Amino acid sequence: MNIAIIIIIVICLISIAGFSQPELIYKYQFNAWQIKHRKEYLRWISHGFFHGSWMHLLINMFVLWSFSRAVLFYFMRSLPGNSNIVFLLFFFSAIVVSSIYSYLKEKDNYNYNAIGASGAVSAVVFASILYDPFRIIYLYFIPVPGILLGIGYLIYSRVMSQRNTDNIGHDAHFWGAVYGFVFPILLNPSLLSRFFNELISIF
Repeated sequence: MNIAIIIIIVICLISIAGFSQPELIYKYQFNAWQIKHRKEYLRWISHGFFHGSWMHLLINMFVLWSFSRAVLFYFMRSLPGNSNIVFLLFFFSAIVVSSIYSYLKEKDNYNYNAIGASGAVSAVVFASILYDPFRIIYLYFIPVPGILLGIGYLIYSRVMSQRNTDNIGHDAHFWGAVYGFVFPILLNPSLLSRFFNELISIF
């Protein structure tokens, strides 16, 4: 059993516990005010293991399962160290990094809360786009090259974040996606030139 499947199982079990015990979500959700003023640093990580509904959970876990196998393979081929350990470091750090912008923006807002692994899942998707930018991704059964979907996703997340008309953590989606692209390059800078070569090769 690979590390991604273990992560999915753990997230599912914790989320299911949270569905029946709202006090757990209250205690461990991302709340920048609580982190800043009460030093509840565990929230940086713990919020990524809770989800607000079955749909929220199932979509995140399906996307994580769909892309993690390829990313684990790419990590094994291109990054130093054990690929499972690197993936663990990548995933957990993505939960934190994707929330930094929200923390800076909401650290004095007691009423801002967020849960879900969406930031880290976005990181996994964008890591796969770095390695294979023209991989076909199905959006509502419509085949779209990963690079085009990625650009559209970033624009959408940024616009929706600025509008701030719903309760979705678009900032975490955006910065998680950026981190997913940057993390492998930090460990292996040659991946950036490889990415551009892949883009150029289509012309």
